[in-house]
Amino acid sequence: MGSVKELEILEMPDKEKSGRGRFSFSDRYSVFDWGRMPDDIQNKGAALCIISAYLLEKLEGMGIKTHYLGIVENDVAKKLSEAKTIPTSMEVRLVRIVQPEIKESCYDYSCYNNMQTNLLIPLEVIYRNYLPDGSSVFKRLKNGQLTIEDLGLTEDPIPGQKLDQPMLDFSTKLETIDRYISHEEAKTIAGLKEDEFQEILRITREINKLIDEEAYRMGLVNEDGKVEFGFDPQRGIVLVDVLGTPDECRFTFEGMPVSKEVARIFYRKTAWFQDVEKAKKMDSIHWKELVQTAPNPLPLRLRELISMLYQAVANEMTERVWFRNIPGLREILEEIGLFVDNNS
Repeated sequence: MGSVKELEILEMPDKEKSGRGRFSFSDRYSVFDWGRMPDDIQNKGAALCIISAYLLEKLEGMGIKTHYLGIVENDVAKKLSEAKTIPTSMEVRLVRIVQPEIKESCYDYSCYNNMQTNLLIPLEVIYRNYLPDGSSVFKRLKNGQLTIEDLGLTEDPIPGQKLDQPMLDFSTKLETIDRYISHEEAKTIAGLKEDEFQEILRITREINKLIDEEAYRMGLVNEDGKVEFGFDPQRGIVLVDVLGTPDECRFTFEGMPVSKEVARIFYRKTAWFQDVEKAKKMDSIHWKELVQTAPNPLPLRLRELISMLYQAVANEMTERVWFRNIPGLREILEEIGLFVDNNS
């Protein structure tokens, strides 16, 4: 399935009916589009499964249609509240994934004009509540890809700025490097009608609001995050994949990242990261073949701290102790801060 989770297909989807499958969440992780990194983060997969199941069940209760069927325990799909053990997999409805063709080093999405039902919409929808330092938004403003009007602002933003209204952004989903695109291009490549596009925006705002409330309750700031959608067999819009986890969101706690951004901070100081950045500029499609170095494993203590971070978020968001002997978020982040400072 990918660098983080695997998919077991129980029933194949087709254009007339949804399939059925199971996501198994691993302890693997990925940064900078690289794919699987050289080491694992203990209990990360279980934490992601718990967080996402919790939020998907909340959304279902709000009337938002998702592909979620339940966490899996003893080979049976059930509600998270019914779990007696720590879950690491969930059962979901499956849609078709249709890859765009590559023609003359460009992606051809014309297939989406003919395929109408039960398929993945080839977009990632990003909601932005803040513009943290280093956000792609500042680079895109500088090179003219965005305007301050696109952000709903009247003057240039500053790093760390909170937006009065969430900004909804789009990137490609099925390309080798996620590419930010305009609302018009998003509609075009996915073959979306205007009312479908507006419904995706509406649902994304509702999802952002829920995650914002859950994060606030834990003392976290929900800076931004991403969600994905598909069409069901009746071409209804359905939320797919997972959401609201430290992998899909940029959470902070008093300015400290509560996500795999901690790992990114470490790797940005390495020669491997410099090689990755150089290769992406040389060839946006086949860049991985140009990278001559490999990432080193994380330092042991940093890996342990990131593991505890994921587990603490799962415990505190669900208000249930799934993982025992895990410190609170503040204590974990204080040590991460010291580790980062001492290794700068």
